[in-house]
Amino acid sequence: MAETAELILDGKSITLPVFEGTEHEKAFDIGKLRDQTGYVTLDSGYKNTGATKSAITFLDGEEGILRYRGYPIEQLAEKSSFLEVSYLLIYGHLPSESELKEFAGHITKHTLVHEDMRKIFDGFPSSTHPMAILSSLTCALTGFYPESINPNQTKEETDLNIVRLMAKMSTIAAWTYKNSVGHPLNYPRNDLDYASNFLYMMFSFPTEKYEVNPVIVTALNKLLILHADHEQNCSTSTVRLVGSANASLYGSVSAGINALWGPLHGGANQEVIEMLEAIERDGGDTSKFIAKAKDKNDSFRLMGFGHRVYKNFDPRAKIIKKAADEVLQALGMQNSPLLKIAQELEQAALTDQYFIERKLYPNVDFYSGIIYKALGIPTEMFTVMFALGRLPGWIAQWKEMRENKEPIGRPRQIYVGEGERDYVGINERA
Repeated sequence: MAETAELILDGKSITLPVFEGTEHEKAFDIGKLRDQTGYVTLDSGYKNTGATKSAITFLDGEEGILRYRGYPIEQLAEKSSFLEVSYLLIYGHLPSESELKEFAGHITKHTLVHEDMRKIFDGFPSSTHPMAILSSLTCALTGFYPESINPNQTKEETDLNIVRLMAKMSTIAAWTYKNSVGHPLNYPRNDLDYASNFLYMMFSFPTEKYEVNPVIVTALNKLLILHADHEQNCSTSTVRLVGSANASLYGSVSAGINALWGPLHGGANQEVIEMLEAIERDGGDTSKFIAKAKDKNDSFRLMGFGHRVYKNFDPRAKIIKKAADEVLQALGMQNSPLLKIAQELEQAALTDQYFIERKLYPNVDFYSGIIYKALGIPTEMFTVMFALGRLPGWIAQWKEMRENKEPIGRPRQIYVGEGERDYVGINERA
């Protein structure tokens, strides 16, 4: 017999079905609650609300588990490429050799963007934040591909829009950086893989030959994989909510980019670097700032430690710490002052009882910020890098929501404003 829960209201009993997921997560199904009782639930921030059933990502914060389509993140980061993981998230299975070759080939073919995009770049003030440009140009793709707004597309049409977005967003992201520093824009190269091509567009100059460092390519692949999806976070929920209105893939992902832009969501690795630089400017005494972090009356916070979801450790942090060490070694930056500060903070968090008791371990943002800084990526571009990694997850979530024919999202509220009152003419108001 299926498990149920009983809710008693005003002496009347209501039966609520209990839904159990693959990993034994349980939820009360309240889909008919308002119809049966007139009540709704109040859950600010949706912290205890399951808005959808999804087969994409499993996350257990208490146990430090992250899996994409059932595959542990540790195995994917070690053995996969970003495009292979993207295919897995979007299409539900690891690709065969021919499937991956075809997928990668289509993306390579579509990395060029329309020349009119350059005119749009020229229209932004030089002070424009890169995320504003990324969001705007992602949404602008609907203008270049107006058929994308049709909600009744064939599978082939949807797949083409997916490939276009995967391909062109890396070019747009790299051009956003080049435009911000006044450098000439680099066109993509079809002879390079996804990560290598992105690094080429970001860092090469027409005046000199650019050699792609394989250590950096490996690290970038890992970073993108680790950020590829993270269940129903703020930006992913935004993509699904906007998409539920039958908005296009480009419009929905543009909305997700704006959600990610918020400093409470995607800006954590930028805050890590800004904190390390502030400590360096102050003289580099990490013990002083560790003491400040422990002082409950001090507003200072150590950025990049602990996580809203992971209550034990962030499984991604162990993977990216190793990559950070390899990148710094390859670039000869093992002795940088900023790294020394980061290592001292890391050591304190791993050995000091204050941090251990509160489970404030270094998270993925702590190490990813260090890598991006070492690569010479400006802090304002960190969230753009996050968005590039999260793209296949957003696409997968949008695609799943549409294929499941989920209804338009429409949260309820509890009204706490004024009761009914009569209009007062302007000459009679106090």
